[in-house]
Amino acid sequence: MITRRNALTLTAVGLAAAGGYTFLRPEGAPGLAELPVGAANAQSANIPDMTMGDPNAPVEVVEYASFTCPHCAAFHNDTFKDFKRDYIDTGKVHFIYREVYFDRYGLWASMVARCAGTERYFGISDLLYESQSVWARQGDPAAVAESLKRIGAQAGLSPDTLDACLQDAEMAQNLVSWYETNAARDNVRSTPTFLINGESHSGNMSLSQIGRLVDEAS
Repeated sequence: MITRRNALTLTAVGLAAAGGYTFLRPEGAPGLAELPVGAANAQSANIPDMTMGDPNAPVEVVEYASFTCPHCAAFHNDTFKDFKRDYIDTGKVHFIYREVYFDRYGLWASMVARCAGTERYFGISDLLYESQSVWARQGDPAAVAESLKRIGAQAGLSPDTLDACLQDAEMAQNLVSWYETNAARDNVRSTPTFLINGESHSGNMSLSQIGRLVDEAS
């Protein structure tokens, strides 16, 4: 459930700077810096959606998901590859993936995935979901950060690149602002949530379930 407390917790995470806030941030781990709200909102408009398929497809499917959400992992590990094969690759669906940040670990995972650029984003997303039960369940933030760096390294990102991405406080703040704007506009209250030609559906779905909804929307 998205609550104001979730949002405030995320925006309170800070780099170790004078006058800033910290939220159990270990040495070298990513965080958010306090930025003027107006500046964050302006920059969040430049956050790109991650997409697959033909933009002119008859059905648009927007998925709101968190990299730390078990139901999201179940959908991506069990259903998404077949959904991509049958609906995205065939030109029936234009797919848009938008991250939800319920916690700092989900935000950090998103920063690693986006660090690789649009070409490798979904490849890293697959790795994050496949190993979610390992990296996302660690109790130590420093251990989570190191696990995420290892996942990024599997995709060919250098240690210096990963460190720079994870410590990009301005990008982190902009991502949180972008997420809050999306969630408020589309009334996203749980993950995964799917907008199928604008109609909202929540919860993990099988291929037959989401396929039926796509076919009805065609």
